[in-house]
Amino acid sequence: MASRGWAEIDTNFPTMQQRVADEIGRRIVAGVWQPGDPLPVEDALASQIGVSRGVLREAVKSLVAKGMLRVRPRTGTRVLPPDHWNHLDPDVLRWKQAGDAAALLRDTGELRRIVEPEAARLAAERAGPDAVRALNDALAAMEAAAASPAGGGYVEADIAFHRALLDAGGNRLLGSLGRAVEIALQHSFDISTQTPGAVEASLPGHRAVVHAVEARDADAAAAAVLGIIEAAQREIARSPVKPGKPGKQAEEPGEPGKQPEESGKPGKPEESRERGEPGGHPA
Repeated sequence: MASRGWAEIDTNFPTMQQRVADEIGRRIVAGVWQPGDPLPVEDALASQIGVSRGVLREAVKSLVAKGMLRVRPRTGTRVLPPDHWNHLDPDVLRWKQAGDAAALLRDTGELRRIVEPEAARLAAERAGPDAVRALNDALAAMEAAAASPAGGGYVEADIAFHRALLDAGGNRLLGSLGRAVEIALQHSFDISTQTPGAVEASLPGHRAVVHAVEARDADAAAAAVLGIIEAAQREIARSPVKPGKPGKQAEEPGEPGKQPEESGKPGKPEESRERGEPGGHPA
């Protein structure tokens, strides 16, 4: 349980360090601490969250590795600008989904337009029997889920299809990219498939991709994928689901762990703070 104005930390993580990193990361993405802002000194922040200094240090290290924080012996622990963050990190994607879902949808759509048509070209040129089988299996799962919507599973099958497509060309970087942005894809698909008729309307485009890959028609494969992406963007614009968590209104920035008004903005140095150092973080 957190204290001194912090909400109860999310417990859906195996370790306390991950829970603390999640809370701090969400606050950074939500803008509670702005770029250049120092975090409170280590003792004060650990006390506010209700964890040991050791747990806090490990959480800070994980956020440093994500490019979100910088630790210096004289200036303390400070928030870095978003252009330093690893935006393909699954945690950063998840925090952006909660904090700035509309921007994540935009970025995801633009990335897909740049990457997926060329990935489809490679797939048509290079895909072997196993890769084609993976595409057909994912398509079959999509069709089965569309036929029995009460059973769910369509979005998961759709993600599997697009990951199989990125893998099919044999470019390992593309395959890794698909795994890295899976959270962003799920967020996009969760919204685009909520418009009535959107699921059924998406299936012909996916079938066209498979047929083009099987026929070794690179131009047709690229065109079919681009059509899928453009249709998804239209469905997102029409979707009754707001950007954020599926089926819900997006959270207000800073909502997780929101402090009472009287506690003021966290992260500002206290009057008695000595030299701004984060409680003795190592250099």
